[in-house]
Amino acid sequence: MTISIGDTLPGATMLVMGEAGPQGVDLAEKMNGRKVVIFGLPGAYTGVCSTAHVPSFIRSMDALKAKGVDEVICVSVNDPFVMSAWAKDTGAADAGLTMLGDADGAWTAAIGMDFTAPPAGLIGRSKRYSLVAENGVVTVLNLEESPGVCELSAGETLVDQI
Repeated sequence: MTISIGDTLPGATMLVMGEAGPQGVDLAEKMNGRKVVIFGLPGAYTGVCSTAHVPSFIRSMDALKAKGVDEVICVSVNDPFVMSAWAKDTGAADAGLTMLGDADGAWTAAIGMDFTAPPAGLIGRSKRYSLVAENGVVTVLNLEESPGVCELSAGETLVDQI
């Protein structure tokens, strides 16, 4: 079942690269008492993800912060090593985006955003979406009909909706 506006997002332990290697991040703690933007995408270093989706949130960071967003989080079904390198290569790290790896895809599946496209080599990946969660409750949700498109889920669209 896909999440909807009004649903409470489940907690999960995501992965980031820490000083000593991969470390867990409690997603529920990140959402507790805060307004966060979460955007999901099919994969690090993939075409539209690198050329459109992440850049749209880099461009929108100041406007989102001005609208009361405490943190912008990118979730992808990738390992923390790849997410860390991608954050540096795209400028997401410098812009202040939090890049979290849902390494086994469990959270992505739990919110109904998983898909598989074997011809593209994408197995158990994330659909392209963006959402706003206030204290863990979804208040805005934008789901693209195709993972190869980034319009509804772009940072600029979300700014206009908040």
